Amino acid sequence: MKRAAGFTLIEVLGAMALLALLLLGVYSGVRTATHTVQVGTAKIEQLDEVRSAQQFLRRELAQAMAQAIAHDDSGNNIYFVGSDNEMRFVAPLPGYLGKMGPQLIQIKLVPGDKSERLEASLAILPPDGSAPKPLGDPQVLVDGITGGGFSYRGVNQQGQPMDWQSDWKYSNNMPNVVTIKLALENGREWPLMSAPLRVNAAATQGPGNLLRGLRGPGVGP
Repeated sequence: MKRAAGFTLIEVLGAMALLALLLLGVYSGVRTATHTVQVGTAKIEQLDEVRSAQQFLRRELAQAMAQAIAHDDSGNNIYFVGSDNEMRFVAPLPGYLGKMGPQLIQIKLVPGDKSERLEASLAILPPDGSAPKPLGDPQVLVDGITGGGFSYRGVNQQGQPMDWQSDWKYSNNMPNVVTIKLALENGREWPLMSAPLRVNAAATQGPGNLLRGLRGPGVGP
């Protein structure tokens, strides 16, 4: 009898081994491409997070209003509070939220288990002068912060620029510029940010010159 043509067991096993190697190569390539996409997406999200945070901070600081947020022991108005890890000032909210009037904005570095996070909190300033009322929960602007803080610069009575300070001692005046310098984990970058305060003239109603923090009188020696 004539023998039927076909593949031997060794040939079948060899073909299956070659197919397995081919599939392994395809899987490895897909996995590498997926990982690359994920890393790229994460980088973009990190850049967007930093960019959005800086845009928010620049916008709110640029709209800072010379409106009292409290009073000191002598009854003097307090317009701006700033330390190396926290600052408070008044500014209008963007868009339709601005109809709610000016809000007390708090920007603060909050400690975590292994790092810090930068949070923004909003509060309504009641017209009767009572305590500010929080507007929702604090919003995280950036997390994974390993160091850094805020610094401030104003002018003296002669109109000359003062040295940078990590603690703004002249709370009845406004600084000219706020610098926010942060170090982020996982190799992320926070571009050095210096934001000028352009006091909103619409808020300067009432007695006294509330813009003096931009001009010098009463600030520093």
